[in-house]
Amino acid sequence: MKITVAGLRFEARLEAERAPKTCVKFAAMLPLKTRLIQARWSGEAAWIPLGDLELDLGYENHTSYPAPGQLLLYPGGISETEILFPYGGTVFGSRMGQLAGNHFATIDDGADQLPALGSGCLGGDAAMRRARLDQRRTRPAHAAVRIRRHAPSPRRGHCVDGRGGNGSAAGQHRQPSRPL
Repeated sequence: MKITVAGLRFEARLEAERAPKTCVKFAAMLPLKTRLIQARWSGEAAWIPLGDLELDLGYENHTSYPAPGQLLLYPGGISETEILFPYGGTVFGSRMGQLAGNHFATIDDGADQLPALGSGCLGGDAAMRRARLDQRRTRPAHAAVRIRRHAPSPRRGHCVDGRGGNGSAAGQHRQPSRPL
């Protein structure tokens, strides 16, 4: 899978043997153009809010302690559905307490850029908030990725700097905003 955040490029492998159902559900969401938001409750991680998206997933290959570059998909329940993107020390949590997410992908190429991702998220870099996730294609690595589908993002006025995210109380509703 290809991930682009601002000028940073990452390659991640799906953990299809360990989290097959999660990988299938995630692949169905691709291509995905969305926002990365600094996590409020989880430490050195960014997150992608997916709101009330119903994935009909249980736990598989789940953890609360992902290593940098181990992407988690939280299928909802206590908090809203989301993707967690750890770039440093992380304990996955929300306002409601500790959470566990399904480890579905691991960054193999570009992991050395994770500290820059964190610096951009923490520094409020607006460009760092835009993320593209797409399936790996059989074409040159320098070719541009075109994204056609948009994922929900926090509604206008919601804190995109992390003050209101990653840990919404159960039942709190977020409306999708206009595409990036």
